[in-house]
This record gives sequence, structure tokens and C-alpha cells, in this order.
Amino acid sequence: MHGGPAVVRAVLAAIPQCAETAASSPSSPLSPSSQIRYAEPGEFTRRAFANNRMDLPQIESLGETLSAATEQQRKLSVRGTTSSLAARYEHWRGLLLAARGELEALIDFSEDQHFDESPAMLCASVARQVRGLCSHMEAHVANAVRGELLRNGISVALLGAPNAGKSSLLNCIVGRDAAIVSQEAGTTRDVVEVGVDLGGWLVRIGDMAGLRRAGIINTNDVGRVEQEGIRRAKQRALESHVVILVQDATADMDPEVVETAKQCIDLGIHVLVAINKSDQMDKADGTHDTWLTTIQSTLGISNNLVTFISCKDATTPSSGNLPSFLETLQATFKNMTCALVPDSHPDSDPDLSIWQESLGATERQRLLLAECLHHLDTFLATVSSEPAADIPDTTHDQDEVDIVVAAESLRSAAEALARITGRGESGDVEEVLGIVFEK
Repeated sequence: MHGGPAVVRAVLAAIPQCAETAASSPSSPLSPSSQIRYAEPGEFTRRAFANNRMDLPQIESLGETLSAATEQQRKLSVRGTTSSLAARYEHWRGLLLAARGELEALIDFSEDQHFDESPAMLCASVARQVRGLCSHMEAHVANAVRGELLRNGISVALLGAPNAGKSSLLNCIVGRDAAIVSQEAGTTRDVVEVGVDLGGWLVRIGDMAGLRRAGIINTNDVGRVEQEGIRRAKQRALESHVVILVQDATADMDPEVVETAKQCIDLGIHVLVAINKSDQMDKADGTHDTWLTTIQSTLGISNNLVTFISCKDATTPSSGNLPSFLETLQATFKNMTCALVPDSHPDSDPDLSIWQESLGATERQRLLLAECLHHLDTFLATVSSEPAADIPDTTHDQDEVDIVVAAESLRSAAEALARITGRGESGDVEEVLGIVFEK
């Protein structure tokens, strides 16, 4: 309704009176017991689901669309509202039901009917289909994890020695004085978290205490408070998705910084290098190339991930070579959040859009896909443990028991997929629907 709160209150107050008047009329379709009430949270969306106008993955994406704060979040959620993820899940469920039907036919009719394939051959044929399905599900799970980076934000840590320029770089990125900048070493003692929309990506940047090893500058330089700050800085770096190593171009690399950066690289964390104070470098003496060689030999980081910047000259976002650094950073974000496509695709002309859409899979969908994969792994383990067909002393009863277990694994896997779309017959589907529609 248009108008201020008074108009809204007046209309809401008039609605029950209209209902009473209409109910008292003999020609009114409303009975005296009819009631006009407020809709429950998500009730109209739930009616759309009940009438097959929307599927559950689309509704989850709708909720994320309404709460999207960045452009990448909006694109991810809008893609989900029009995606065919639910159709793909139902297609996989149909394949599992068909495979289960073959096994159960063998269980029910093997004594009365003659089958062209032996139980071992039939199970091997079904197992080949299941392995191909597993590769697709694994790719969807991996893409769902990448989609979480878009949905929940990418964690970035600024790593470096004291006075390397970490706080200055943070202030340049966010465009305000978010951290204290001082010539005094060890100004930052705790982790300073700042959230920023960077090129459409939600990024949580952590400015941390500078790392330095006792005795490098002065044996008594590192006090207890700064030691605690260094410990927290290391922990924050090892828990981040991206680490920006800020190095003073006029100083040597601190062993503590190098050691922590190597630990991050070993964990698979993306590490970029920003060599600060490049305005103090003499471009003619080869210092630029020396730094590239040092970074390459020390950390094994390629030159395209190393940027020379100057926070002192960065009075505007377009100065101090910051645009080049931000381009490298955003290219890393893009690489981290692009969709993975499985190497072996059964179709001659694979539809790449479905893998892009799988980025929008929610955590609930990802967990159910992981549960489905667990049951499929159990099926494959059961099938592979069956005796070979050329061994004469295998009994029919043992084969039958194995097939029953295999069929049950396929049933559990199909049920997990049904719970994703909300169209299955599982007992907890109503509980899942209640949680989703309340949001």
C-alpha cells in the first residue's frame, strides 16, 4: 500500500470489519467462521512450492537474493532462482532409482526367471554408472564450497614485518583510516577486521601485528603483548583464504614472515606479494629484478603475483600502482570462485551452464550431496567386495545378501537427493521445509 504508517494501520483495521460485513450477507461466499489473518512467514512462497510453481533450491536462492549485499552475491543468488539445479538433482535421483530397480528385480525374481547377465556382471554395469555420477556430484560439492566464498565472503590476511605498510595498504583499499599508521614498530597488536565490497566480492580483510623474530632488531624488542599479537596474526593467516605478504622494499625479509608464508602455501592458501615503498627504489640499479628473483627463490611465487606499490603515493585509488595490485587481487578472487568442470563428461556436448549454476548450491544442499556420495561409496565398496564370476564355489545366498546391501545403499542415496528438492517421501522433509520457509 502507498502512504504512511497511519494509512497502513487504517487499512489493516478495516479489513476485519469488511470480513464481518461480508460474512453476514447471505450471498457472501464467506461463512461466519471465516477469518482474515496475517500470513505466516514465507506462507505465499510455500504455497508456490506446494503448487509446483517453485522448487526448494529456487526458494533458497530467493532468500539469498533478498539479503545480497554485493554484486557477486546478487549474481549468484539470481542465477539460482532461475537455475535447473533441482531438475539435475531429480535426474540423478531417477538414475539411482533405475539402477536400484535392476538390483531389486534380481533379488525378487532371480529364482523364477533367467537373466542374461550374472549378478556380478549386473552389479559391475551399475557400478560404472554410479562412478560417473559420483564424479559429477564431487564437482558440484567442490563448486558449492567455492560458492560459499561468494556468499559468506573471502577472508584476506595482511602479513608482514612491522612498519612494512600493512595498515597503510588496508587504509588505501578501504578508503578510510581503518587502522592506526605510525612510524613506531608494533603499533598494531590485535587483528583489525574490515569488511569491504571489492569489485563485487565481499572481502573481510584482517590487518595484523607485524611478525618479527626476537633478536632480529633487538633481543628485548618483542614484549609479551606483541608476542600475543604475533601469535594471533599467524593463526589468522593460516585460517584465511588469501594472504597478502606486504614487504618493505628497503628492508630484508624477516625469517618469521617467510616461515609463516611457506606454511600458508603448503596449506593451499593463495599468497600474493605487495612490495611496498617502491618510491624509494632506484629503478636503475636492478633492485626490481632482484626482488622478483628473491621472492621466486624463497617462496616459489610467480612474478605475476608480485606487485610493486607505494602507499605513500597512494593519495587516490588510482595512484601508487594500487590499480594493478587490485586487479591481481580480483583476478585471484575470480579464479577461486569460478566453476569447476569434471574432466570426464559422459555427454558429447556438455552443458557448462549447469556447473556455473552449481556455485549457487547452499550448504544444506552440499551436505546432502556429501551424504549421497557417502552412500554411493558404500555401494561401490559392497559391489567391489563381491566374489568374481569365474570362482565356482560362490553361493547364491552370499551374492543375494550383497545385492540387498547394495540396493539399500542406492535407496539411501536417492533419498538424500529427494531431500534436496523437498519432493521426496522422507519423514524429515516437513522439518526441512519449515526451516527453509521461515527464512
